[in-house]
Amino acid sequence: MGRPLKIAIAESEDRLKKSLQGARTASQKERLQMLYWLKSGQIDRRDELARRLGRDNATVTRWLGKYRQGGLARLLHEGKAPGKTPQVRGQALAALKARLAQPQGFRSYGEVQQWLQAEWGIELSYTAVHQLVRYRLRAKLKVPRPRSVKTDPATQTAFKNPPLSDAGTAAIAGRSTSGALPMPR
Repeated sequence: MGRPLKIAIAESEDRLKKSLQGARTASQKERLQMLYWLKSGQIDRRDELARRLGRDNATVTRWLGKYRQGGLARLLHEGKAPGKTPQVRGQALAALKARLAQPQGFRSYGEVQQWLQAEWGIELSYTAVHQLVRYRLRAKLKVPRPRSVKTDPATQTAFKNPPLSDAGTAAIAGRSTSGALPMPR
């Protein structure tokens, strides 16, 4: 059996309960639950606290240390890893955006890959180029729709602009072929 845990919790039991109900993430909820149990006197030993939370004693000790150092804000703070710096940035990124905005643009991601290598000396994998262009820059490649070699342009024009019949011509002129008065517009 462990010794009783002594920690001064500044927040009231009601405030902890309200914070617990409004917690956004599971990790915040766990940490607030720990403080609530300690403040309400339901638990007074670290090993019992760890068992109830389903965490290791070291984790509970680390959380309590964070609370002692900076209070509730420090305990609930979730740090974010900075991540890797992007390889295409600054002028190269601006030039790529400008080239993608042009009407001719690029026809393939491989072409973008070659352009980055030739112009800026940046070597990226095909997947990295695809993710950069498609998802980060939200650009699409300028690839025309496929057309059959058998298409006849004259037939397509005739299909798009059919000749008007007599009824169509009369309707456009505002006359009716049936002798009735035209509908008011």
